[in-house]
Amino acid sequence: MGYKQRIGQVGEELVADYVRGLGMEVVDRNWRIREGEIDLIAREPDGTFVFIEVKSRSSLHFGHPLEAITSTKALRLQKLALAWLVTHNAWGQPYRIDCCAVFKNSMGEWEYDYRLGVL
Repeated sequence: MGYKQRIGQVGEELVADYVRGLGMEVVDRNWRIREGEIDLIAREPDGTFVFIEVKSRSSLHFGHPLEAITSTKALRLQKLALAWLVTHNAWGQPYRIDCCAVFKNSMGEWEYDYRLGVL
């Protein structure tokens, strides 16, 4: 596994722990179909499904990680979320798509920028 993949795994694990701390249950990870992948799927205590796109970087040297989410990527995430709902017999359930940037700050510590319902 390469360096970028390891950073991605670390970021996803940190975000999974973070959303559990918010009271969500992680119900699926790295769900993949031909059209793409959803990093994390969680469920709020009220039953709302939360599809989470995680962008991890080892620094902000090349810009904020969320800048990598283009309009094309946002549309793909929307389609993937709907596909997950259909394939998991949850069509019609409330859902939202969140994004989280994970990056190391200047002191070498991991930071989060979690944004609710951005897509």
